[in-house]
Amino acid sequence: MDQEGFIQVTGGKVWYQKFDKNGKGAPLVVLHGGPGSSCFSLKGLKELSNDRPVILYDQLGCGRSDRPKDNSLWRLERFVEEVAQVRAALNLNEVHILGHSWGTTLAAAYALNKPVGIKSIIFSSPCLSAPLWEQDQKRNLKELPFEVQETIKRCEENGTTDSEEFDAAIEVFSKHFVNRMETKPEWLEKKPPEYRNSEIYHIMWGPSEFTVLGNLKEFDCTPQLKDITCPTLYTCGRFDEATPETTEYFSRLTPNSKFHIFEKSAHMAYIEEPEEYIHVMGAFLSIIDYK
Repeated sequence: MDQEGFIQVTGGKVWYQKFDKNGKGAPLVVLHGGPGSSCFSLKGLKELSNDRPVILYDQLGCGRSDRPKDNSLWRLERFVEEVAQVRAALNLNEVHILGHSWGTTLAAAYALNKPVGIKSIIFSSPCLSAPLWEQDQKRNLKELPFEVQETIKRCEENGTTDSEEFDAAIEVFSKHFVNRMETKPEWLEKKPPEYRNSEIYHIMWGPSEFTVLGNLKEFDCTPQLKDITCPTLYTCGRFDEATPETTEYFSRLTPNSKFHIFEKSAHMAYIEEPEEYIHVMGAFLSIIDYK
């Protein structure tokens, strides 16, 4: 039986959905990207609920969750605390965790606190080192037309990342490294713009993907990846912002891990190759639950 509602967490209430077709597998908690986005684009993951409950929620300040004005809430430690509060409220004693993009930052930070009951972690298009992410985006930029590179560089230097020319340049970057579909699904185009909270993104990351100026600037958990010992799956798209080289590097640092590339995708394989994405995730989770 599906359900939705609100959960009290530090700073306000978060909105969640639980999809449940009475599958016997351990529940899957999905941590969306951003910071400051929502779980809207990930709703296709409810297809995994044939085998297990699937829980999606909008992190505080995002999507349909409360929008408190206290900027001190926008820090990694509080979002880690939020994951624990969601688990407790829904009585999730054993869980699989799937994080996407910033959601992998959150998943790793949460797992490294050594909570009990994590059966596996999926790092989908991972960002586990802000310095490495920044380095990769600068390398990705060099694959774009020179004028696009120059526009992004100039706007960053001049503090005009809120300009139309910067938006146009980012659109070119996105078509290469975020979502390569010529025609995006109609439902995705209808995503309400208010579901994104740019203020959280600016505080935690900065004004753009390419230079980290926010409070995540020093985040780098690569030295601790050896301590994540549960079964782990790393995935990315062949053309992902989260580059195959760096994603595979993270996987090599993690003892009990597997690595998969979605060959036709950039950063949104769950939309670009939805059937393949669900198949890969479902197979990984089922092996753990039913072995």
